[in-house]
Amino acid sequence: MQDFLVVWNRNLVLASQVVLGIGAVILFYYLIKLITIRDFKSKYDFINEKEINFLWYSILGFIISGALFANTIFAQSEPIWFFVRIFIIISMSIIVGVIFSNSLKFYYPFYIEKRLKKLRYTPRKSPKTGKPMKLLSEDEEDVYLDEGMQAEENVFSVDYDVWVDEETGYTQIEKYAGHLHALQCPECNYQTYKVVREEIIKSPSITEEGELDKHFKCIYCGHKGKRTFKIAQLKEAEETAAIPAT
Repeated sequence: MQDFLVVWNRNLVLASQVVLGIGAVILFYYLIKLITIRDFKSKYDFINEKEINFLWYSILGFIISGALFANTIFAQSEPIWFFVRIFIIISMSIIVGVIFSNSLKFYYPFYIEKRLKKLRYTPRKSPKTGKPMKLLSEDEEDVYLDEGMQAEENVFSVDYDVWVDEETGYTQIEKYAGHLHALQCPECNYQTYKVVREEIIKSPSITEEGELDKHFKCIYCGHKGKRTFKIAQLKEAEETAAIPAT
């Protein structure tokens, strides 16, 4: 058993160093990538889409590395203690992982939102003159948006920022996610395709799924469509509950 533990601990130390290196490389790659992005909008999109995932993979590497190394610092050679320490360390690692996962999911986005807001409203420099451009108000920017873009803003699915170089007339339009959800219209390709009506075709029971039709309409081009969705089977206690039709 003692010889086994010597080999076990040596391999775990090596594995922990490898996993630690992987976690560090992931974090280092993200930071380098972030630093090298100069365009504010590109940096905004990169942080918004990638940062939490990169941080989670890096933290996961650190947690696994710590768990592997922790399994080498106990000297007990009895088989029962060997398995007990593995169980305890795995349990502690899961708890730490859940804590970090929830922090990244529920608390860290508030920090990201502050950074994104700063990036979004930092004055853009005109490539023509190198001078700061003007961010237009909602009323002023409509002149620079086509009808489809205006329709996207009207349903709050997309928000456009329009920056203008007043000296040369150069215009830069940036697209951001809006407050309300709308799909991309299959006809005009603008994000103005919204649910206007829902209809239950078949009510669910304790033995069968139900069916729900969602009727869509594009606020811009008027294209209409319908999609059918499944409704989960009812539990026995819910069978008598009424299902209101929309």
